[in-house]
Amino acid sequence: MSREREREFEVVRDPLWDNIRLDGAALAVLDTPAVQRLRYVRQLGHAFLVYPGATHSRFEHALGAYHLARRALAILDERGELDGIDPVDLVAVPLAALLHDIGHYPFSHALEEAGFPGHEALGAARLETPPLSTVLAELGGPGLARRIGELIQGRSSSPLQGLISGTLDLDKIDYLSRDARMCGVPYGVLDVDRLLASITLVEGPGGLEIGIHEKGASAMESLLFAKYQMYRNVYWHHAVRSATCMFKRAVREAVAAGSVSAAELPELTDDAFMQRLIGEGRSTMAAAIRSRRLFKRALDLPAGEVPRAAGWVVGDADLLARVEDQVAREVGLKPGELLIDFPARENMLSVDLRLRLRGGGVEHLTDAGLTGQLGLPRIAEQLYQSARRLRVFVAGPAGRSLDGLATLVGVPAPEIEGRLGAGVLLG
Repeated sequence: MSREREREFEVVRDPLWDNIRLDGAALAVLDTPAVQRLRYVRQLGHAFLVYPGATHSRFEHALGAYHLARRALAILDERGELDGIDPVDLVAVPLAALLHDIGHYPFSHALEEAGFPGHEALGAARLETPPLSTVLAELGGPGLARRIGELIQGRSSSPLQGLISGTLDLDKIDYLSRDARMCGVPYGVLDVDRLLASITLVEGPGGLEIGIHEKGASAMESLLFAKYQMYRNVYWHHAVRSATCMFKRAVREAVAAGSVSAAELPELTDDAFMQRLIGEGRSTMAAAIRSRRLFKRALDLPAGEVPRAAGWVVGDADLLARVEDQVAREVGLKPGELLIDFPARENMLSVDLRLRLRGGGVEHLTDAGLTGQLGLPRIAEQLYQSARRLRVFVAGPAGRSLDGLATLVGVPAPEIEGRLGAGVLLG
C-alpha cells in the first residue's frame, strides 16, 4: 500500500462504537458498488416487524467489524505478537472484516435457508469482479482478493484467521452488540474491551492461531450466552420466523415463475426486491409481509417434545415445500397457506479455541468445556434445544389437528417420498 494511502483516513460516527477511523484502504473499497449495496440490506431481515429499531444495515455492521479488527490488531501489535506475521495478512484481515458480507442476499439468511448458495462463496466470487477486484489489486497486488476470500470462507492458513471466522470472531462481537442495541434488548451486552484485550496468538498443532487469555474466559462465556439469548428472543422470535418463512416461499415461487432469476438475488436490495415481488411478480404473500399480515401459529412445540428432525426439514427446501402443500390439503387449506419452521444452527454454541493459562500453558477449549474455566459448553446442547421450536404457520384456521407433524419431521426422506406418492402424510 502506498504511503499516500497510509496517511489518508476519515472518521465516521457510529451509534455503537462512537468514532470509527477508516484508513485509505478501507476508503478505497467503501466506494465500490458491492459495498455501497450493503447500505440497503438490513442486518436482521424481517426482525423490524417485531423490533421497530432493527432497521440497521449490513453496511453499519461491516464498519463495526472492520473497527474491531483494527482494534484487535493494534492490541496484538502493541504486545509484539504480530512480529513475523505476513504483512499482506495485516492488510487483508481488516478488509476481510469490512467485506465479509458483500455476498449477502436481501433479508439476512432467509434465502440460504431456502436452498440458495451460501453468501460466503458468493462474496469470495464478488471479490474477483471489477471494480472491487481492481481496487484490491491496486491495494495489495493480484493475490489480495484471493487472500481475503479465503479469510471470509474460513479457509485461510493465516494465524489471524480466527479474527474473521471462529469461536471469537469479530463479526460475532459486533453483530451481537449491535443487534441488541438496535432491538432495544439487554441480551447481547458484552464486555467487548475485556474480550479484545484477551485475544492472543497461541501455538496450535498447525502453528500460531488466535486464542484467548485465561483472564477473558468469563467474558467469552458471556458472549456464548448472549448468542443463545439473542437466538431465543430475537432471531427466532415467532413473528420474525413467520415473516421469514413467508418470504422464503414468496421468493421460491417467484424464481419458479421466472419473475426473478436465482442469479439476480445477490444483486438486489431489500426494498427493491420487495417491489419486484409485489409489482412484477404480483406476489400476494410478499404483499402480506409488507402490510404485516403474517401467518399465525397453528402449532408451536419446544424442540424437546419433537423427535430428532430428519435432514430434509432443514436441508431440502424442495421436499419441505411439497410436504407443506400436502399437509395443507389434508387440513383443509390451499397449497402455500401452511408453512413448517424448525430452524437449526447445530454449532450455535460450539467452542473450538485455545486458552492461554496464567502460568503460560495452553489448553484446548472444546464443547466439553474446561473445569474451573468454562462450564457453559457442557450444557450447550440443552440451551440450543431450548431456543429451538417447531412451528407451523397458517394463513387461516386448519380444519383438523396438526399434532402428527411432531412425528412427521422425524421421518426419513425416502419414507416421506412414499407417503407423498400415496397422498397421505398425517394419516
